[in-house]
Amino acid sequence: MARILVCNAQVPFASGGAERHAEGLVREIAALGHEVELVRLPFKWYPRAEILTSALAWRLLDLSEADGKRVDLVIPMKFPSYLVRHENKVVWLIHQFRQAYDRFGTAESDFTASPEDTRWRELIAESDRTGLTEARKVFTNARNTADRLARFNGIEAEALYHPPPLAGRYRTETSQGFALAAGRLDAWKRMDLAIGAAAVGRFRLVIAGDGADRARLEAIAGRSGADVSFTGRVPDEELLGLYATCGVIIFPPADEDYGYIALEAFLSRKPVVTCTDSGGPLEFVVDGENGRVVAPDAAALGEAAAALLADPQKSREFGKRGFEKVREIRWENAVRALLNAGGIR
Repeated sequence: MARILVCNAQVPFASGGAERHAEGLVREIAALGHEVELVRLPFKWYPRAEILTSALAWRLLDLSEADGKRVDLVIPMKFPSYLVRHENKVVWLIHQFRQAYDRFGTAESDFTASPEDTRWRELIAESDRTGLTEARKVFTNARNTADRLARFNGIEAEALYHPPPLAGRYRTETSQGFALAAGRLDAWKRMDLAIGAAAVGRFRLVIAGDGADRARLEAIAGRSGADVSFTGRVPDEELLGLYATCGVIIFPPADEDYGYIALEAFLSRKPVVTCTDSGGPLEFVVDGENGRVVAPDAAALGEAAAALLADPQKSREFGKRGFEKVREIRWENAVRALLNAGGIR
């Protein structure tokens, strides 16, 4: 039996896929008989100096032993947790501080091209190089994340997929003729495109989730005249029911790291409509085979989703192919890869 620490940064009172990912990893390592704990430190990105203060907090931690007993392996996941020092570190990278990388120059980043901000971005990149190159091996949650790491930092990594949080509980039922969009309501999830799609395609849209962008999205829906229902964050069983009974899932994020939503849809045997620039979902959604991949445009999304809703047989065929695409993504495979990389048998 090994003693293992999973390390993850977290914004207090905020929880999403990254947090459930870390909790799932702890659960699955424990299921193999190892002693494992989740170590979390709060992360704050404002003012600028707090970013590196958070990184320094991880750097100063001594996780070589606990209660007088050796820690055999640490598995950091999200910036800046991988700055932690340990002689046996295997990283499973969820994402970096993207505002300093691919989101720089967009509305989702407040970094400017000023000399001061340029220096902060250089310091973040330097911190990433330090923490990640110390690792025995770097895995990522998707090829898209690995490609980004190679592009910006010159660091190679291996994609290691894991199932969504409710794996084993997804089911399918007869479509009730509505489209579903699920997930956190943040601007880069582009739920406004899904609302526009519902207006164009004249179908009912259910949006399951909550977040900072909700008020803006509700205003957009009100102006659009589309038939849109906002459920807020729903219990797991209700979410499973929405996946089971919808006719199609609309998932239009901008350059998503991984994208649980596509996997949840396919495990529910439902087709997915996503965008050509959505990132991670494109590792699973194949246009014309198990869903549609269209331009990031409300009209294109609306036409594609409406066509699938109008053709239940094709939707069922797409959903079945989607299920076959992801059915072998298992926690056991991911955990074994991580432990093997750390020399744990």
